[in-house]
Amino acid sequence: MDILDLAFMQRALLAALLVGVTAPAIGIYLVQRRQALMGDGIGHVALTGVGLGFLLNTSPVWMATAVSVAGAVAMELIRWFGRTRGDLALSMLFYGGMAGGVMLMSLSANGSNANLMTYLFGSIVTVSPSDITTMCVLAAFVVVVTLGLRRQLFAVCQDEEFARVTGLPVRLLNLLIAVTAAVTVTVAMRAVGLLLVSALMVIPVAAAQQIARSFATTFALAAALGVLVSLAGTTTSYYADVPAGATIVLMAIVLFVVFTALAAPLARRRARSTTAAAEERCTLEVPEARAPADDVRVV
Repeated sequence: MDILDLAFMQRALLAALLVGVTAPAIGIYLVQRRQALMGDGIGHVALTGVGLGFLLNTSPVWMATAVSVAGAVAMELIRWFGRTRGDLALSMLFYGGMAGGVMLMSLSANGSNANLMTYLFGSIVTVSPSDITTMCVLAAFVVVVTLGLRRQLFAVCQDEEFARVTGLPVRLLNLLIAVTAAVTVTVAMRAVGLLLVSALMVIPVAAAQQIARSFATTFALAAALGVLVSLAGTTTSYYADVPAGATIVLMAIVLFVVFTALAAPLARRRARSTTAAAEERCTLEVPEARAPADDVRVV
């Protein structure tokens, strides 16, 4: 039987496609801000939302979205005003979110260790039609923000002071990045799990940075790599009977190693091309030496 004939694999591949696009799309801004582990922290907080969803018998995905957005906003406020106690406050938020999620899952009638493992490490083949609908809505939000405001977000991530001088609403844009990252976590948690989602945000971006020379190229290549490893990992997990989330992350790491190995020869080739072009430019700009005219007396 062909893999596309199975309804649950159709949903799994569609979920993988959505995750592969959205995770690197916001991850490139987190990497630019040197906040590569922010997705991991949001994942810890989102687990409280999952547990609360089971406890209240509501959608765990939507509840995780609400709680993770609140957690992301709290992280930004701590970053602005935390000063020396910021790291301690963030640690308490992260681990409190994880502990709260486990506690709420244990108190709920529908919660179990199987459900907990599903959200911690992902179970893409169990994605339901309602999950797909929710993921499509959230993924559309992420894509609109990361593409529609790419110039403003890049300016803020590159140099906040310069962005502030140019009149950009820096704090609002920082909050938007945090909220978009939180939404991305909930999009990806059914595919790769809350503990591994940060890897899919960061590793394709890091791999693309090895060979790309511009932000636009890095963005496009990272998204392409994210889609590639997500679809390939999901397909491999079906035929090899291995966890999809772990397979996707390991494939992303392999791609990073390959791109890193390719980066050195490409850099040398670019350096030689740049040197040759500079030498040619200097040769064209230096005027030719002229012999003295016949009527000029040389003393």
